[in-house]
Amino acid sequence: MHAINIISGISMLGVFVGSAALIIILSVFNGFEKVILSLYNNFTPELKIEPVRGKTFNPNTPYFSTLRKNPKVFSYTQALEEKALIRYGSRQFIGTIRGVSDDFLKNKQLDSTIQNGAFILKSNDLPYAVIGSTVQNSLGVSIRDELSSLQIYSPRRKIVNSINPEDEFVRLPINVSGVFSIQQDFDDIVVTPISFARNLLDEPKEVSSLELNFVKGTNVNSQQKEIEENVGRGFTVKNRYQQNTELYKTLNYERWSVFMILTFVLIIAIFNIIGSLTMLVMDKRKDIAILTSLGAGKPLIQGIFFFEGMMISVTGCVLGIVAGSVFCVLQQQFGLIKMGGAMMVIDAYPVDMKPGDFILVFLTVSGISVIASVISARLSIKGLDDIKQDL
Repeated sequence: MHAINIISGISMLGVFVGSAALIIILSVFNGFEKVILSLYNNFTPELKIEPVRGKTFNPNTPYFSTLRKNPKVFSYTQALEEKALIRYGSRQFIGTIRGVSDDFLKNKQLDSTIQNGAFILKSNDLPYAVIGSTVQNSLGVSIRDELSSLQIYSPRRKIVNSINPEDEFVRLPINVSGVFSIQQDFDDIVVTPISFARNLLDEPKEVSSLELNFVKGTNVNSQQKEIEENVGRGFTVKNRYQQNTELYKTLNYERWSVFMILTFVLIIAIFNIIGSLTMLVMDKRKDIAILTSLGAGKPLIQGIFFFEGMMISVTGCVLGIVAGSVFCVLQQQFGLIKMGGAMMVIDAYPVDMKPGDFILVFLTVSGISVIASVISARLSIKGLDDIKQDL
């Protein structure tokens, strides 16, 4: 009897630990997803309009002018992007020059991405650049050295055959005001005023994209559909998910991979219940036979063992969910588990609890428990007639 109780306790402990681990791990993944997406969203607009063909288009059309004045639009940014050669001293780097209009700076969260300096694109009518950390590391740029500036080269639109190869490029200097860091996809960018990019690329009117952010409470999906209807098939209108499809897919794959791994651990823990209930059935075979002799049917006997298996599993699951929730709350408030290194944005593991995760864990444990309990319940009546004859 003591052995059976110990095994049942171990089974409940396994379900408890597995359920708590699922809640904690899923919440941590939610936290990482929230942090990563918030960083991406600093540079990713809610909607981005790009041409289907070609690199640039003319934004000075009646519809785009009307869209700019739309009261639901919080920021309307014209962007002009192109690859360019960037030199600093004796070093050089191929990066992306991204010229943006003034509305780009309406995003107050840009400062949170800055590692060094400030996010300033103009000062005293002079253009400044904010560079990604990859550019800074590759070129060894010092923002404190005001005498040294970036030299940015772009091929001339009208190719000039010259003895000096530099004559075939437009070269413009620009000082650096800050260094930002988000992720590898963005950290090779040099952000400049759009006027600087126009001079560099010799592009006086056209832009690469229009980037829209809306006031809070605006239904972005309905706005996307409306804009798509108005701009026609010559343009693509992408929301944040469509702009970063690979990122969202990667986050989901990682999340579900970890969930499946922990679910297999839970399956092993829950199926230990079959072992404990099997031992209990063996110990209570005579009692079961007596109950049936007194009139208890097979469904009643099966129901007793099914209920006991479910009781062990659900109790462990509920206690595990509560323990996991308590840990997540403590992690949110006090940052108990640190990242183990100096981080710009976060120093402790982020946590974001979602009600859907609690429902998912409970349903997963309940589903596996039903299967294990049904197997155990069927074992309880196996060979029952032989036992009754022996009695």
